[in-house]
Amino acid sequence: MNPNTGDLNATALFESQKKAALLNRAGHWKDRRRKLHQLEKWILEHRDQIHHAVFKDLAKPASEVDITEVYPVLSECRHAISNLRKWMSPEPINGSLSFLGTSAYVQYEPKGTSLIISPWNYPILLAIGPVVSSIAAGNTVVLKPSEFTPATNRVIREMIESLFPSDQVATLEGDAAVASELLSLPYDHIFFTGSPAVGKVVMTAAAKNLTSVTLELGGKSPTIVDETADIADAARKITWGKWTNAGQTCVAPDYVFVHRSRLEALLAGLRSEAEKRYRDKQNYASIINTRHHERLSGALKDALEQGALLEFGGNVDAGGLYIQPTIVTQVTDQMHLMQEEIFGPILPVMAYDDLDEVIRYINDRPKPLALYHYSGSRANKEKVLKQTSSGSVVINDSVLQFGHPHLPMGGVNNSGLGKSHGKAGFLAFSHGKAVLKQRVGFTVARTVYPPYTSFKKKLIELMLKYF
Repeated sequence: MNPNTGDLNATALFESQKKAALLNRAGHWKDRRRKLHQLEKWILEHRDQIHHAVFKDLAKPASEVDITEVYPVLSECRHAISNLRKWMSPEPINGSLSFLGTSAYVQYEPKGTSLIISPWNYPILLAIGPVVSSIAAGNTVVLKPSEFTPATNRVIREMIESLFPSDQVATLEGDAAVASELLSLPYDHIFFTGSPAVGKVVMTAAAKNLTSVTLELGGKSPTIVDETADIADAARKITWGKWTNAGQTCVAPDYVFVHRSRLEALLAGLRSEAEKRYRDKQNYASIINTRHHERLSGALKDALEQGALLEFGGNVDAGGLYIQPTIVTQVTDQMHLMQEEIFGPILPVMAYDDLDEVIRYINDRPKPLALYHYSGSRANKEKVLKQTSSGSVVINDSVLQFGHPHLPMGGVNNSGLGKSHGKAGFLAFSHGKAVLKQRVGFTVARTVYPPYTSFKKKLIELMLKYF
């Protein structure tokens, strides 16, 4: 059995991993691949344990855990295993006439020590996904999972301690005080998933040590359903994207703009799909805790008191941490629902007449993590794609981009900094070291060494004009 990290404080653990990180630089790609194979095998062999733990924390159905947590992590593992040797290989760089005789390449090396701070909403995926990327890049890892998912944390800790010595990969549990202590240490890279407000705290702490960061944040991700969309198809996909995990998904549709001519049809479709898929509570997760339940139910009450219309749902059960899939219309910017990321199962739907007004609305607000557009019009799709900015765009579906191992995942400005998943995740935890090899003896560069004779000045003039 590996050393128990419970006997190590944050500083001692950092120092032990700092030493190990120096040795990891010389590690072979097969060593990293072996670690990833071990992780993949453990997850497959302990699926039932993972199911029970996530259900205890979030009441999430086992099938939903498989689809949204286990499968994406396994996919991330397998993608890294298949591509690791290629990712680690030196990347040749083209030369030019002025560098005749040289060769150049980029060598990817581990950044060193890494700190991963993960959230509660997908406690396996958003913790272990970045761990896969960091291991693939050759780093040591300290994982600090959310204190709101204690049952899942116990499984994660058992997995980590059974597979890795603590100077390679370790978990430290605790609240904000533990996170603050970890953030005070000079890690080589910090990967944080959470809210923009806390992301600013993480970035401020990292700046004190000039530590690089990847920030997976969030924001109010819009959905547009234009007049050319297949309404039945859009309703199915929005329903799944919004109410999976009871809406507690960073890339979930936050609100919907629908062309006024299709408003009633979309509302009918959403009602029908929500009733069909989530009438049985066994298919539906709970809200994480009382504080978030109060936040969401309070935001719904505020909206209704200010004139929003309840189109579907609205039932809440504080004791069971339950909020029914809920649809509201007639919302305004003065309502709490429209002022911050909802991160729950309440869906505002707004009618529009002109696509330009939707684009202005989106562009007047912080750049979202995701944007979804349901359309059959090539011109409309191109217009939205070119005239808005977001971390990702999905056309005629919702949420799927997060599970795509070949796509870089990340936000822009307020919704995040840096990219993750697949090769992008490997690069986030790697340093691309520029390497230039020069010949011995005469070189092109020597032709412009001082003293600057008239001949050399002419050569410099030629370089400025043509090279």
